[in-house]
Amino acid sequence: MEEEIFQRLMYVLNQLVSWIAAGAMVFGGVVPYIPQYRDIRRTQNAEGFSTYVCLVLLVANILRILFRFGRYFETPLLWQSIVMIVTMLVMLNLCTNVRVAAELNTKRRSFIATDSKDEDVKVPKKLFLDFDFKYFWLWSRFTDYLQCVLAFTAVAAYITYLLLDSFLFVETLGFLAVFTEAMLGTPQLYCNYQNKSTEGMSIKMVCMWASGDTFKTGYFLVTQAPVQFWICGLLQVFVDFAILFQVYYYSRYPQKPVSHTAHSTSAKAL
Repeated sequence: MEEEIFQRLMYVLNQLVSWIAAGAMVFGGVVPYIPQYRDIRRTQNAEGFSTYVCLVLLVANILRILFRFGRYFETPLLWQSIVMIVTMLVMLNLCTNVRVAAELNTKRRSFIATDSKDEDVKVPKKLFLDFDFKYFWLWSRFTDYLQCVLAFTAVAAYITYLLLDSFLFVETLGFLAVFTEAMLGTPQLYCNYQNKSTEGMSIKMVCMWASGDTFKTGYFLVTQAPVQFWICGLLQVFVDFAILFQVYYYSRYPQKPVSHTAHSTSAKAL
């Protein structure tokens, strides 16, 4: 009798741990972007955050959803992709509005300096349907990003439908999905390198990336996820720690004077 009660208790605990782990997988990837989102809203400055991070995650998660049609994987990973896509679109919407507002304010200040009329202030619009590669992922409206994402999804879904019976294609699709996600931190790494600073980037976000990716890689290994998942998970952890090294290096050995603009804006918001 006692042994039966113990087995039931262990079963309940096992189920509880599984649900908690699944919930962490679904929503854990979103948490790192909360401090970055709040920082951008507070400072009205999105220069320190690379929107190419959003591009990488959108592509990776769309491909991962399509991969599931060819090879089954854990349902929490599917929901993680859906939640992440929504989150990246929210981040893009904020960054676009902040960037366009900043460009408009810059133009307005220059027009005031030349005594021009305020109604003459216009920022040239960069649209997705212009198909100008020079302004790719630098468009003036959130709608253009949405159009690009929908176009990519439609093309990728059509190709997947045609080649779904090909084992090589399905495995390649899975590899591309997780490899693209493994490159998540690369745009931010490059952005920091170009700026020779990590100012404007949320350090909390990167710390959460590192801890979340470590947990996720362990989850892949425990649940025996496809080999592409955990190999690229390890690569992702490496990139996260490379960014954390940048935080240490640029704070200890500053490469350029610290901008006071962002700080003054933050102070006003506080």
